[in-house]
Parts: sequence; structure tokens; C-alpha cells
Amino acid sequence: MIAATRGHALSRGEGTALWTLGALFTVKASSAQTGGAFSLLEFEQPRGTEPPPHIHAKEDESFFVLDGEMAVMCGDDRFTATAGSFVFLPRGIVHGFTILGDTPLRGLVLTLPGGFDQFVMEMGEPALSRTIPVGGPPDMARLMALTAKYGIELQIPGA
Repeated sequence: MIAATRGHALSRGEGTALWTLGALFTVKASSAQTGGAFSLLEFEQPRGTEPPPHIHAKEDESFFVLDGEMAVMCGDDRFTATAGSFVFLPRGIVHGFTILGDTPLRGLVLTLPGGFDQFVMEMGEPALSRTIPVGGPPDMARLMALTAKYGIELQIPGA
């Protein structure tokens, strides 16, 4: 890990915007900007686009919910997180979430150390607007290759 050498600040609506797996992500702090210490992404995601249960081998993942509601599974634990809630998901433990209700989930995802942002950037495409994307299912071959590259193990039955 290389120490960060500069600070930076972003206002609301600033940061690289990406459409990744049915969600709008905005990079607030990339792992490159933090010397690999962490990455911070803002996201907005509609119900039905949640990832399958998965395991991160390389980073811990945390969520801070800004709007909406999610049911979270982490190993044998279950949580419900609403606006203002914080959720910590340690690496090496299977976890996932389901968006509850019709309101898109909006929040911050913090990963320590950084690296998950690189997956989001490589899997996604530049957002043409700061709106939730409209699209079909992901390219599964590409998804499987990139999750393997970034140490994410998807728990998909039969895969």
C-alpha cells in the first residue's frame, strides 16, 4: 500500500458516475486516491438488482443507508437497515442484501482496504446521466471473470 499524498473533496453530485449491475455508482474516494487504504462509493439501486450472496476475500464492506430499506444477511445474522443505519460485513463471510419496498436504496459503501471500486469501474460503464440505468441482465461470463479477478466469490446455485 502506498500512502496517500493529497487530500481531496467532492461536493454533492461530483465524482465519477458509473452504471454497474443495474445501479448508479459515484466514486467519492477511489483506492488510488487513498493509497489503497479504502474506497468510498455512493450508490442508488432499485429493487431486483441486488447481487447474489457473495464473499469478499480481500476487503471488509460497510454500508451507510441514506434512503430506502434493506434486509441484510451476514453468515447466520440477519439485519434490517433503514435510512441512517450502518452495516458492517467482514471479509470471508457470505453476505447479501435484499432491497425492501419500492423506494430505491441509496447509500454509501465503504470497503477496507480499497479495491472494490476497481471492480465497479471495470464491470461498469460511464453513466450518461446521474440516474439509475435501464438495462437487462449482466454479461455472466464477464461478471464471473471480474469477480474472480477481484476476490469476490458469488454464491450462485449451479454455477
